Amino acid sequence: MILHPFVSAVASLHFEDTFNPYSDRCLVHDHANAPQSRAETLSRMLVKAEAGGVDSIWVGRDLGYRGGRRTGMALTDDVHMNCHARRWNFVASRPTIGEAVAERTAAVIWGMLNRIDADVFLWNVFPLHPHDSGAPFTNRSHNAAERRAGEEILGILLDLLRPARIVAIGNDAAVASARVTGQTPVLAVRHPSYGGQRQFERQITELYGLKGENIALDAPWFASAGSM
Repeated sequence: MILHPFVSAVASLHFEDTFNPYSDRCLVHDHANAPQSRAETLSRMLVKAEAGGVDSIWVGRDLGYRGGRRTGMALTDDVHMNCHARRWNFVASRPTIGEAVAERTAAVIWGMLNRIDADVFLWNVFPLHPHDSGAPFTNRSHNAAERRAGEEILGILLDLLRPARIVAIGNDAAVASARVTGQTPVLAVRHPSYGGQRQFERQITELYGLKGENIALDAPWFASAGSM
């Protein structure tokens, strides 16, 4: 399969103490062809999203070591990998060996996405997995240089997909998205980790008009790009 140029650009990113799932292979957890498999999966999703259009892009901060590092899919762990692929009408092979690994954030994200019919593309401000030096199975926040590279890539993605809105998950994602979004509205929601799960679920329920839950928010929770 010929990779989408956007995926090739992401695969070419390299920073110290990061793992690029589209060009790096984890010697502990990956199949031999894992980087190519993850890159091809992302290419398929991107081609489908370009052809059909998207309602929104949900943007997180970074890939995590239990989620996107393994799958190459933003906000998605092994357990939900095929849920993600099926939204774009194909089946993906898991690029990792051993038992499927679950990630709490991914479980919450997909608990809501599985209730939503709209076409949603998932991404991160920094599309690689940043980790502590010498400790590849840890998570750290991206640094300033990594953020700049990620924002450039995010801007390209917005030009490709032209979503009606961005749903920024957490403050870091909201600030970065607002810097590159142009006229696309940015709706900032609470990150579901560290006690934020219920607020995140209420916000997404309200945003997508889901049924079966009463919404009672204490304060306005969204912001447009121009007001952040």
